[in-house]
Amino acid sequence: MMKTRKGFTLADGIAQFCRYPSPWMIAAVLTGAVTARILVGDWQWTDAVVPLAMVAAFPFFEWVVHVVILHWRPLAFGGVRIDPLLAREHRKHHADPRRVDLIFIPWRALPWVLAGSIAIALLAFPRPALGLTFLSFLMILALGYEWTHYLVHTDYKPRSALYRAVWRNHRLHHFKNERYWFTVTSAGTADRVLGTYPDPAAVSTSPTAKNLHALSG
Repeated sequence: MMKTRKGFTLADGIAQFCRYPSPWMIAAVLTGAVTARILVGDWQWTDAVVPLAMVAAFPFFEWVVHVVILHWRPLAFGGVRIDPLLAREHRKHHADPRRVDLIFIPWRALPWVLAGSIAIALLAFPRPALGLTFLSFLMILALGYEWTHYLVHTDYKPRSALYRAVWRNHRLHHFKNERYWFTVTSAGTADRVLGTYPDPAAVSTSPTAKNLHALSG
């Protein structure tokens, strides 16, 4: 059970966060990637460019994953229902935003996500060292995503202006209208560019914010 907003501290959040498998799985890959990166060496200027590019691209990556994968509407082809695990679990998350285990990337899907990330790091870069730089920073971003998404769904009260904006946007997505405010770790950056950052006062409250695609009930 979560404590009430008044009693829930950042220390409480960290303790609860560390009880779930997803952060540990990501941290394990991060530890391995950083260790391998240090051992390989071969530092070049591109090792600074890749993280900067990833920071710039990550809000758009979040947006695409959220819109295309997590909000996937189930389809049927030839009697076969196409409804990925990530989409099914995300619908449960919208139905019960305070259920802590549904906040995290599903641990059953995470091994495939991590394996795919490792494969990209090993195969898509001209230098193994640069691939390890990519993998290390991707795991940092993933861990930051898990922490931010988790904290927004707790009763920890926003204190900084930046976190308050992130908190507000994601709460609007869950409790105002699920068709807008798709970024999670930034204050609506990709949403502003891609047209999903309206004035909340001009948006009607959606009846399906907790029942994506009206698939239940």
